[in-house]
Amino acid sequence: MIQLKNAAQIEKMKEAGRITGEAIILAGEAVREGVTTKHLDDIIRHHIEKCGARPTFLGYGGFPGSACISVNDQVIHGIPSADVVLKEGDIVKIDVGATYHGFVGDSANTFGVGRISPEAQALIDCTRNSFYKGAEQFREGNRVGDIGHAVQKYCEERGYGVIRKYVGHGVGRELHEAPDVPNYGTPGRGPRLVTGMTIAIEPMVSAGSYEVRELRDGWTVVTADGSLTAHYEHSVALTEEGVIFLTRVDSSL
Repeated sequence: MIQLKNAAQIEKMKEAGRITGEAIILAGEAVREGVTTKHLDDIIRHHIEKCGARPTFLGYGGFPGSACISVNDQVIHGIPSADVVLKEGDIVKIDVGATYHGFVGDSANTFGVGRISPEAQALIDCTRNSFYKGAEQFREGNRVGDIGHAVQKYCEERGYGVIRKYVGHGVGRELHEAPDVPNYGTPGRGPRLVTGMTIAIEPMVSAGSYEVRELRDGWTVVTADGSLTAHYEHSVALTEEGVIFLTRVDSSL
């Protein structure tokens, strides 16, 4: 069942979202050659806990990190590690959740390490832009399929693959709520969008195939063909005034 939120609950989600967004910005500022993904995770955990919140991902289903940090062909759920050292030209996906006063913020962004290839930058740009194409469809009377179709069309027209096995989702008191929000779909299909819905739209986009596989660690998901991926996500709320980007602290990111 889709859990609609009232104005007071959305205000609480804004606070969880702010903490989440700030944590990603701080980690993104620390992305450089020679830094470990464990160091980035430590930055994220410190900020979330300093704000009186809880890292939502830590212990979620047994996940050992405060954030999912995935490098290059890793799509999602990368485990932070002191053994993973960033190199010039890498692209790093940082996915963060923070729980504050009973509500969750969930957001992700992709950062380049030093000078990255034009191809990698184009992939990152496409993924970000596709999120906003999807968010444009998050309006009263539309359906979930309108969001996914907008993301899929934008990416596939540019030659990219949209990951299908993993999707966006409702968010609120729980990290994962109804409905699923795929990054592909058919216009006019799926649950109807109504005021009070809060969802996480999160394109995961590959420079090659959309096929993926899970590594033996039971968490890390990589592209089957080894191609680069990017990830961009915000928690968003549909209100009478329109869409609120709950986790967006800096509109340039």
